[in-house]
Amino acid sequence: MNKELEIWKFAAERLKRDEPVMLLTVAESSGSSPGRRGFKMIVARDDLAGSIGGGVMEVRLVEEARKKLHSEIRNPKSGIVEQVHRKNAPDASGMICSGKQTVIFFELDSSHLPVIEKIIAALENRRAKKLRITNYELRIEEKSAQNADFRFERAGASGFVYEEILGFKNKLFIVGGGHCALALSEIAAKLDFHIALFDDRADLNTLRKNEFVDEKKIIESYEKIGEFIPSGANHFVVVMTLGYKFDEIVIRKLFDKNFKYFGVLGSRAKMKTLLKTLEKEGFDKERLNRIRTPVGLKINSRTPEEIAVSIAAEIIAVKNKN
Repeated sequence: MNKELEIWKFAAERLKRDEPVMLLTVAESSGSSPGRRGFKMIVARDDLAGSIGGGVMEVRLVEEARKKLHSEIRNPKSGIVEQVHRKNAPDASGMICSGKQTVIFFELDSSHLPVIEKIIAALENRRAKKLRITNYELRIEEKSAQNADFRFERAGASGFVYEEILGFKNKLFIVGGGHCALALSEIAAKLDFHIALFDDRADLNTLRKNEFVDEKKIIESYEKIGEFIPSGANHFVVVMTLGYKFDEIVIRKLFDKNFKYFGVLGSRAKMKTLLKTLEKEGFDKERLNRIRTPVGLKINSRTPEEIAVSIAAEIIAVKNKN
């Protein structure tokens, strides 16, 4: 189950028992803070789900959340906690990783159950919605094209507005459905990616086995791949077709599109020859140099699973680069 979905389902389960829980959300972070923007956890009196970064910092906030839940004084139901991960600093968290973060506390009770159920439905159906948390309400709204993935603003001494686009914020397009694609799909399914897989072989065994992707498309020819993969600031593309000539077709068809990441699996010698050929034909050298090939970090990977780990690690490095 997607971690975000797991968190909200845990909240719904407790609220159905009429048990209040505390929602903790990292609204902003900087430096080496272990909790990144959007990290969440639900704290119940006797259990919890999710994480806002772990360590002594999280332990202290969980303790604080439980004190609020056990207290007979239940107002205010929301608030902001500033944490500085540096020794002897004001609001020190107990960690020394030289970062800082802002964490929102928001108490949920049975009156919030209808909103929680809408959040769960949106995540299960992979519908993009906007979560909005203020110092007095939690709600879900329709997403617009102008919405950023995250927004956090303060309003006065204790007021705030936090907005987040629910669900996957990144899309991974895998072109080619072989053994390496199967292994990469399994790893990426545990990360923050909506995964689309393309191949031109309907009877491919590894394609049938791949239950990790969100979309699976059999296309008539790789000549048409450009119709299915659009440019996107949060789009990641990995090409791992049956062979060199198909890789070349895909590169040509996607070359003018803009992606966050564009990688091609292939031998170093063959890919060097291919890129040189394209450069001689007039393909822009700077754009050619953006193609990561051989794809993945250099970890001496050999098996499909090891190759998938190297690719996933490289994608994560690009995704999280400031």
